[in-house]
Amino acid sequence: MFVTAQQLEQQMPDATRLLSDEPEMETSLHYAQLLLLVTCLEWLWRDQNDYFIGANLTIYFSRQQLRNRDFRGPDFFLVKDTEKRPRNSWVVWEEDGRYPDLIIELLSDSTANIDRNLKKSLYENRFHTPEYFWFSPESLEFAGFELIGNKYQQIEPDGRGWCWSEVLGLYLGVENAKLRYFTPEGDLVPTPEEAALNLQQQAIAAYQQAVEAQQQLSDTELRLQQEQERSQRLAEYLRSLGVDPDTMS
Repeated sequence: MFVTAQQLEQQMPDATRLLSDEPEMETSLHYAQLLLLVTCLEWLWRDQNDYFIGANLTIYFSRQQLRNRDFRGPDFFLVKDTEKRPRNSWVVWEEDGRYPDLIIELLSDSTANIDRNLKKSLYENRFHTPEYFWFSPESLEFAGFELIGNKYQQIEPDGRGWCWSEVLGLYLGVENAKLRYFTPEGDLVPTPEEAALNLQQQAIAAYQQAVEAQQQLSDTELRLQQEQERSQRLAEYLRSLGVDPDTMS
């Protein structure tokens, strides 16, 4: 019995309801690093609604994968030019065939070999993800790769050890034992808390400058007043001597 494409589509289950099937992060260091990557980018792009960030979220990309329970969830991935909304998982065939534009894996003793080999091959050959980075929160090992043709080529770090990400329009680099984002100008992309603290410090500095300026103005006004008082006293003294101070040059 043959069915039309429309009939088949009606019989297919809603795969957007598939739940993620990823293990917990290995250590608190890994969790803190993942949170940092997510919150900083969301703060920087807070006015945008055209991207999705997956954090320790399963990517479902084939029915064979489902049958084999061969689930592959990057620690961090970014899909651009898509709707920013909550998802239970990333289901490729429910997302117009879209795969991540950028992936970051956080290395650990138990996953490092898989991340450097099996997953790298998957992201290169199946996902065709333009950029792939890995970072170890423990050893601080950091490397980046960009897809040139059909092969990953390592991104050469600059003198600071940072790697440029064309996808992000930002640098990725290690600062204070954490993987952070940096603007093209080299400024650190802050967390929301760091941004709030910076604004508070700027407000305090501006207030102090205003107080100092007001104090300088008050000092100037006081000096002018004192000069006027001295001039008045001198004029009164000259008048007491019979001298008209207005006729003096």
